[in-house]
Amino acid sequence: MLLQPTFVPVGTQATVKSLSPEELTQIGVEIFFCNTYHLYLRPGDKFIKKLGGLHQFTRWQGQLITDSGGFQVFSLAKEHNGAGNLVKITEDGVEFRSHLDGSLHFFTPEKSLQIQHNLAADYIIAFDECTPYPATKKYAKKALDRTHRWAIRSLAEHKKLNQKLNQNLKLYGVIQGSYYQDLRQESANFICSQDFDGIAIGGVSVGEPKDKMRQAVSYALPTALKSGKPIHLLGVGEIDDLFDFFGQGVTSMDCTLPTRMARGGQFLHRTGNSTYDQRNKFKSQIMNSKYKLDQTPLDPDCHCPACQKYDKAYLHHLFKTQELLGYRLMTLHNLSFMINTTTQIRNSLKDGTFSKLKYNWLGRN
Repeated sequence: MLLQPTFVPVGTQATVKSLSPEELTQIGVEIFFCNTYHLYLRPGDKFIKKLGGLHQFTRWQGQLITDSGGFQVFSLAKEHNGAGNLVKITEDGVEFRSHLDGSLHFFTPEKSLQIQHNLAADYIIAFDECTPYPATKKYAKKALDRTHRWAIRSLAEHKKLNQKLNQNLKLYGVIQGSYYQDLRQESANFICSQDFDGIAIGGVSVGEPKDKMRQAVSYALPTALKSGKPIHLLGVGEIDDLFDFFGQGVTSMDCTLPTRMARGGQFLHRTGNSTYDQRNKFKSQIMNSKYKLDQTPLDPDCHCPACQKYDKAYLHHLFKTQELLGYRLMTLHNLSFMINTTTQIRNSLKDGTFSKLKYNWLGRN
């Protein structure tokens, strides 16, 4: 299991966009996150099973984790179809339409686990309901109770499939409860009492603001820590999040932000100014005119292939001309930055210098 702070890049379609498995290994990636919803639709989990599972399919020799598909069912399907009534929730599961072609599908907890066992990642996640933001407490409670019933069904199906398929996949249960303290604590108590291999903390809801997310995590984390199980924080991973949550005992977290920023020309770096606006402290836009003749690397302390060989002026040119190499180099850099930052946090937690490191980076404890 993942017992140390680990940043998990997202490879939605069984690939971290633009990078090969060899490049991921080169920059220190240990595990990445694949999406059950997308792989179920294309190329299909049964096809991936016939091809030997995700590890064989991708040629990735590190670890893999898949989500339950729930977040996409509750957010992507609504977003692309433009109508919430096209996602129908029942006690048995969720009926939804594909964002690709509008075809009708039905996910149950058992179906989600069957798909994930076909994909055969190392770690998988129980099917849960992601509530919209904002949600009334009455609805949040109803969704929470249903998530708990689905958790029991997910766990039973998982144990059956592990035995039937001679697998040893590890299942994470998901703490939900929107942004209500008592619901979050209720969910933490319930999920942590079950026979899950790990604990995942879900976002407050689909579309929640960051302060609400932090608050919700604070309600659930004490109980999760007492469980002694690995804790994965779903969909979170800005620089300040790494320090704040890894420092509190979270084991791993995944986020699309570094790769999505890279494709938009934003690069991560140290400003050296702890009083700088927190929202922009660690990122800049390579297409800004000031970088046109800048012959310095994206970050002088970074040892990624992009920083070791290329400068800002060249990256500026690549993005201005929309050359694919620019996206690849920027993705290499941003992921390297996240992995290296996590490594520093991991080491500082071991040697007792974490508080000093966090203050140096964030200007606060």
